[in-house]
Order: sequence, then C-alpha cells, then structure tokens
Amino acid sequence: MPARQQLYDFITSSRQTLVVVSHDRTLLNLVKSVCELGRDGLTCYGGNYDFYVEQREIAAEALHQDVKSKEKALRKARDVEREAMERQQKLDARGKKKQEKAGLPTISMNTFRNNAEKSTARLKGVHADKVDSLSQELQQLRSSLPDADKMKIDLDHSALHKGKVLMTAEDINFSYVDKPLWPKPLRFQLRSGERMALKGPNGSGKTTLIKLMLGQLQPTSGTLQRADMHTLYIDQDYSVIDNALTVYQQAERYNSGALEEHEIKTRLNRFLFTSADWDKPCSALSGGEKCVCCFAVLPLATRRPI
Repeated sequence: MPARQQLYDFITSSRQTLVVVSHDRTLLNLVKSVCELGRDGLTCYGGNYDFYVEQREIAAEALHQDVKSKEKALRKARDVEREAMERQQKLDARGKKKQEKAGLPTISMNTFRNNAEKSTARLKGVHADKVDSLSQELQQLRSSLPDADKMKIDLDHSALHKGKVLMTAEDINFSYVDKPLWPKPLRFQLRSGERMALKGPNGSGKTTLIKLMLGQLQPTSGTLQRADMHTLYIDQDYSVIDNALTVYQQAERYNSGALEEHEIKTRLNRFLFTSADWDKPCSALSGGEKCVCCFAVLPLATRRPI
C-alpha cells in the first residue's frame, strides 16, 4: 500500500502527460479521461473510471431499449405481412369464384389467375423487403451489445462445519542465517469458514508465512499444527501455469476428478475461456488471464473439502 500511495501521489502531482494501463480502480479514478479499446476501436470518455462506468451503463441501457424497440417493430411487420397475405388470398379466392360463376372462357380465367398471382407476389415482396430490412437492423444492434463479461463461479460448499480448527501456530518464527524473521513470534489459529488477509510491506515475511502454512517450510522455533486438508495456492507469479500447455491442456492436467471433456470445457466457459481460447497457449495469456485460469483449473484438482 505505501508503494501504491507513492504512485497515486506521483500521478496526481505530475504535470507530464501519462498513459496509464491498470486494473486498479482507485488509480483509474485519479485520471481525467478513460479510453476503452474494443472491437469498434478506441472510445474515449471525458472523466475518471466512475464516470466511464456510468456512461457505459447509460449507453448500454439505450442500446438495449433500441433492441427492444426494433424487436417490437419486427414482430409488428411480420404480423402485418401475414394479415395482408391472408386478405389477398381471400380476395383471390372470392374473385376466382365470381369468374367461375360468370362462366368466363378458359383464356380469360388464366389471365385473371396470372394477374392475381403477380399482385400477390408484389405484395409479398414489399412486406418481405421491410421484414428483411428490420431483421438486418436488429442483427446489427444485437452485435453491438456488450459481451457478457461476468464469470460464473460454482465452487462446492465445504462439508466442514464452520469453526473446525484447521491450523494452530504457537510462537512460531523462521530464521534466515540465524536471524529470526519476526521480532516477536507469531501466534494465531485458523478455522474453517474464516477469511484471512496478510498485509505488510515488502520483506515483512508474508510469503514465508504462507509457505509455513502450506508445509513447504518448517518453523525454526515454535510449533505449527495443521489438520489433514487439501490446499490450493496461487502465487504472484502464477507458477502453477505451464506456459508450454494450452488452456484446455492446463485444465486437463488438474482434472483429478476424471471429468468428461465437455464438462471441462463448460467450466472453462464459466470463467470466460470460450472455444476460441481452448487451444491458446498459456504463454499468450495476460497476467489477469493467467490469474483467472488458475481459478478455473485449480478447483478441478480436488473434490475434497478445503
């Protein structure tokens, strides 16, 4: 946080022109304009991130209203087309009966029939053109709708009751070159259902503590008791991701539950990895995509409570 605050202070005080690419919403609310790169090119908004979100929501709502209006117009045009054709068919049938009663010669009957068919065809063509035009406009509007960008996470509920002791640390410490990392030994207890955040400056021992909790390191003093459990760990370098594999192969590697191929792909879809991404090499993923990939594939590695 101190490092982030330094960056925030620099951005707000700098007189230089800055182009910032970030997922940090606090930082993005410090800028004076936001540009979104999408399939239609670059769209710029004259305000910070909150302003950008508000404007996008207004534009999306207007677009949805346009789609609804066009859908209504298309339904009405199809109803008008159907009613017009039914009226024309009734008129043609009535005219044919009159001609038969009048006892007109065959050549005259054929002429009337041809004229009726041409009239029906012209009427059908007029309505068909209008329906086709509305259909194309509706398709264009629908293609402009923003893609759904929300992940669907369906993690199984733990079978553990809340409050079960998972880990107990009694005066633990870890030494590098005979020097204890923490001036005061650590004491804590972690129970099922809890959420814990580790905060501290660089070098304060956050990663070391996590490795102790995972059993990758052993404390040089004190005791750390862990219950029998399966843990999933995503580090800041996303080292569980093998860049030599594709997204689907990465999921397959962690598929210890023997899920079928379609089930794996369904889970990837829930995390916004569509069929266009399944064969993408993990080396081509951005940092954010690698993080999402971790959340998509690691739960496949366990069916036990965590």
